[in-house]
Amino acid sequence: MGWNSWDCYGTTVTEAEVLANADFMAAHLLRFGWDTIVVDIAWYDPAARAGGYNDTPGIEMDAWGRQLPAVNRFPSAADGAGFAPLARRVHALGLRFGLHIMRGIPRAAVAASLPVFGCAGVSAADIADPDSACTWNPDNVGLNHDHPGAQAYYDAQVAQFAAWGVDFIKADDMLAPYHTREIEAYALAIERSGRPITLSLSPGTDLSLAHREHLAGHAQFWRVSDDLWDRWEDILDQFGRLARWAPHQTPGAWADADMLPLGRIGIRAERGGDRMSRLTADEQRTMLTLWCLARSPLMFGGDLPSTPPATLALLTNPAVLRMHRDSHNQRELWREGDTVVWSSSAGAAAAGQPTALYVAVFNTGDTARDIRLPLSALGEPAGAVGATDLWDGQSVAAVDDTLTLTTPAHGCRLVLFGSLAD
Repeated sequence: MGWNSWDCYGTTVTEAEVLANADFMAAHLLRFGWDTIVVDIAWYDPAARAGGYNDTPGIEMDAWGRQLPAVNRFPSAADGAGFAPLARRVHALGLRFGLHIMRGIPRAAVAASLPVFGCAGVSAADIADPDSACTWNPDNVGLNHDHPGAQAYYDAQVAQFAAWGVDFIKADDMLAPYHTREIEAYALAIERSGRPITLSLSPGTDLSLAHREHLAGHAQFWRVSDDLWDRWEDILDQFGRLARWAPHQTPGAWADADMLPLGRIGIRAERGGDRMSRLTADEQRTMLTLWCLARSPLMFGGDLPSTPPATLALLTNPAVLRMHRDSHNQRELWREGDTVVWSSSAGAAAAGQPTALYVAVFNTGDTARDIRLPLSALGEPAGAVGATDLWDGQSVAAVDDTLTLTTPAHGCRLVLFGSLAD
């Protein structure tokens, strides 16, 4: 659970903006479990521009081709300090510090034939694989993992991140197509760094369950979609993906439905202008409900200091966050037309132990309507069963073994059958 700079600041976030969001998180969200601050792409580009990527980025690097923060945007990085001063300030707030990195090695390091740290006589040109370059970002080219210098480069890069105090790495251009050797090399570099660093892989375009065991063995998070924005169609597309991945969620190995484009976004971002999220209040509640039921990581994409109270209320609902943290057996129960129903179990997961039941009813259609929920379809015993709406705290009751829930267009109802111990 954290904040990522991409949805609001794109490639151009500054140190002051990172610290403003960190201060806000520590003051208002940390007690609810939000604890990670992530600087997204191009932190090493002093000429980064709003709305996209530079065709010929001027990457700041050290003598071994390892990226350094652009000092004009991150002034505390001066004199080779890197992100260490910023990470210390974030850690002092009780938060974790993360950064984004592209797969491979900077083109500028290859062009200059810079030496590879810890690999005598080997240059960046020797380990590069120009045929494995990213199709949408010009910063890097791939690595030739038949050459031992490729692993040495990642080892040195991650060792530097660890020395700065990085706790979270979002490694991009790893999954589409699926780069098996890159993932393994990066995981090994983290292991060799000696620091416990969370590895998050992206993007997840067309990501197959066939990779699930490999992913779980080498990363803690992995995206299951391309970038998601504040459009209802983007949220709608996640229902099917999360129905595939949610049953396979396990501690330390999480399928990620991408960032939450909520609050104030687009300040200097890739998509659209400065705006409050275009998702309606009901669509926002649907998004949080689906992400929490599916136990996706939660990365908030808006500028926290300018987040409206209604959005903060979504992020800090204790009952919904408890479901996100503690539930199990999450799954889609059925889908019929514009109705989608999910459930997950709450409480003790051991065999024979009683559990409460979370149930979400989603109306993906364009008109509000009553949705009838037969208790038999939930595995509940016959007879009137009470439930609590977790978003408004109100009690709802079944009549004739059926719960009828008035559900807004693109909205949802999230109820808890039974009660939970404190």
